[in-house]
This record gives sequence, C-alpha cells and structure tokens, in this order.
Amino acid sequence: MKTILITGGAGFIGSHVVRLFVSKYPDYKIVNLDMLTYAGNLANLKDIENKPNYEFVKGDIVDSDFILKLFEVKQFDGVIHLAAESHVDRSISNPTEFVYTNVIGTVNLLNAARHIWKNTKDKRFYHISTDEVYGSLGQEGMFTEETRYDPHSPYSASKASSDHFVRAYHDTFELPVVISNCSNNYGSFQFPEKLIPLFIHNIKNNKPLPVYGKGENVRDWLWVEDHAAAIDVIFHSGRLGETYNIGGFNEWKNIDLIRVICRVMDKKLGRTEGESEKLITFVKDRAGHDLRYAIDATKLKNELGWEPSLQFEEGIEKTIGWYLENEEWLKNVTSGDYQKYYEDQYIRR
Repeated sequence: MKTILITGGAGFIGSHVVRLFVSKYPDYKIVNLDMLTYAGNLANLKDIENKPNYEFVKGDIVDSDFILKLFEVKQFDGVIHLAAESHVDRSISNPTEFVYTNVIGTVNLLNAARHIWKNTKDKRFYHISTDEVYGSLGQEGMFTEETRYDPHSPYSASKASSDHFVRAYHDTFELPVVISNCSNNYGSFQFPEKLIPLFIHNIKNNKPLPVYGKGENVRDWLWVEDHAAAIDVIFHSGRLGETYNIGGFNEWKNIDLIRVICRVMDKKLGRTEGESEKLITFVKDRAGHDLRYAIDATKLKNELGWEPSLQFEEGIEKTIGWYLENEEWLKNVTSGDYQKYYEDQYIRR
C-alpha cells in the first residue's frame, strides 16, 4: 500500500483531488494535511471522511519540525502539494503571509522528503502551481512550459519562487519532482471570495457585481474535476523533472463570462433575461492586474493523453446548479462558528 500526502486537501482543488484518489485508489493510503484556514473546510469531504484509506491531519506546512516528524511517522511514498495562499487581493494586503506559506512551506516539505527518502525509487514530489507565474500576455500567444517567468503580484511571485525551489531540489539533490501550472479553476466547493461563486451568491441576493476596470481581462477557465484528472495522470505518468501546463482551452473576457453567468442565473431563478446584468458595477482596477492568461496544454495532451472534458458553457451550468442546490454549504462555509464546530466534531472522532 502506497501512502500519499496531499497538502491543502480540504481546500477547493485539494478536496477534489483527495476525493478522486481516495475513491479511485483503494490500495493507497491518502493523508490529507490541511491547516483549515478560512478556505479549508472539512465539510468539503464529508462523503469520503469515513473511508478506510483516508486520514485527515491538521497542521501547518510552515512548521518545519512538525512536517519532518509527519514524514518520519507516515513514511510517505508520494506528495501532491496543493497547500497555498492563493488569492491575489489578499497577497496585496499581506504579502508576508504568502511568503511564509507558499515559499517556506514548500521548502519545508522538500527538506522533509529529501531527509526521509533515502531511496527515491518509486517516490514522487508533485508541486501544483499557477499560470500567473508567467505574467501577462498580449492579445495573441499562449503560455507554454518554456515561457519565461514574469510574476506581477505578491501571490504569483511567491508561487514562482516555490517553483524554482522545487526545480533546484531536483537539480541539486536529485529529488524526484514534477510540476504543473494550471489556469483558473471553477466548480463546486470553491470559497466564495473567487469570481464565479461570489457572483452566483451576489446575483441570488441582488447584490452588486464588482468588475475590475472595464472587465477586459482575459482568463482561461478549467473545470476543477478536469484539473483533478490531470493531476492524477501527471502524478502517475509524468516525466520526472518536467513541467506540464494544464489549461481548459477556454478563454473568456471577464465581462463576457459574467454576462454568461447572469443569463444562466436569470434562467435558473426564473427572472427576466437581462435582470441580473443590471447588478454589474465597474470598480477601480486591481494593482498589477495582468491583462490576459492563456495556457497551451498541448504537451500534456500529446505526452499523457489528457484533455478537458467540459467546455465552459456546460461547466458553468453544472457549477451554478451545484451552488443553488447547496445553499446550506455556501452559508456554512462563510461561518467561522460552523467551521470550528465541524472541525471539533471531526477531530474528536
């Protein structure tokens, strides 16, 4: 039985990866390590929390002694590292927190793996990163695995630094690593500070939809379950030392995406078409706001056979349907009292 550590497994993307691995690989022991900050929620994994091959551990990757002890006790065969501070606006208001978690935390995990893995055969350290490390594109072109790093926000700078450390540990210490850089994810269980769940919530409650600048920034959107499937194939079959870009081949201007959300919400809520668009409110642009991201995932498709299963129109229908059907989750996830209660109940068991 292999023992796999998934960091940040109670978060948005992490919970989907944990669920996939626990369900698909019953012969693996999956250890979910999460600090349970505001975006980590054990209720995201309620459906698999009693599976015999699943274990939750609460802890902070910034605590190097704790991480080393965990590696010593669990003897992990692989690491899928998703734990990170990830919201750009929060990185602008508190850059240091992002350095600690995204850089120091990653180095602590690398050091523990290097110390414990005396024989690296069949071991793998998989670091999940972001397309934001590449900076901003013009009207044409796409990010490839060869694109020069050019981060513009404290968040993307911290992720770029962690990527470099992972590669350095491969080159210097021959640690068996693989890296992926993904585009914007959307889907179920996303904390409602991010654009899509925030706007679904605001539309339902007739609140303003704040759009940066003129809404002309372009992003590539990836359904989170497609991302989890890509992580699965890269973890098992990706070449060591390589980087793989994961994208949805699915570019949208922010304003066009928001209008799609408005139309779908009007239909699902029984409103007159165009009613939700009246909530759109243009606000001052964010500092260091990159104009366009677009991922070229050709390498991943050609080498490992992965490609997205959903285009945005189908994915957003599924996503909006999920949030409307799970209003209690949305209400509870924003309640600190509920999170503490659920955490206490789970850990006591």
